[in-house]
Amino acid sequence: MPVCSSPRAVLFDLDGTLVDTAPDLAVATNALRQHHGLTPLPFATIRTQVSNGGNALVSLALGSDLGVTHQAEARQFLLDAYEASVAVHSRVFSPLDQWLAEWQCQERPWGIVTNKPRRYTTPLLEALSLTPGALLCADDLTVKKPDPAPLIEAARRLGVKPQHCWYVGDHLRDMQAARAAGMTAVAVGYGYIAEGDDYRLWPAHCWYQQCAELVDALPDIA
Repeated sequence: MPVCSSPRAVLFDLDGTLVDTAPDLAVATNALRQHHGLTPLPFATIRTQVSNGGNALVSLALGSDLGVTHQAEARQFLLDAYEASVAVHSRVFSPLDQWLAEWQCQERPWGIVTNKPRRYTTPLLEALSLTPGALLCADDLTVKKPDPAPLIEAARRLGVKPQHCWYVGDHLRDMQAARAAGMTAVAVGYGYIAEGDDYRLWPAHCWYQQCAELVDALPDIA
């Protein structure tokens, strides 16, 4: 398959690629800081760490020297706060929302492969009326990204060979997983990328800085 040629199925990372979840995660992160008598962090500071998961957000909020027990307690507080408001401000990135709405209406194959646990993913997708044909979360298999197994399983559930799939993501591990799965690795620069991390250095097949550029490259909807 020629690099970046039109795919038969599109798979997305979730946070920072398909859905802008940072606003709700920022609220939970600052709730943790407030719980410890600290002032809120700027949204821009929190946004860069969202793709790195709950432990990274705890370290950002409270520092990295909490110890195992306090780290676990703080992480649970943050996750409980997030679960209570998982889809208040989160939205599908525009104009990807318009493209995906049409793609879903035509029942074209697409899916989500995320390192987000299912207990937070399912209510988020329900709130956003997203119905992927394949959904693989962090706790669905014994491995997660950058292991390619979740991507390969998603393609199997869609009935599409991996080489005919795009995997779109905003993290190095997304590109590593896509490459290892034999998919076209598509990196996006509008997601939750840490300061100093150059997404154009990731091992992708193609790179799109803006969401609109990604949408222009996605298959046309007849």
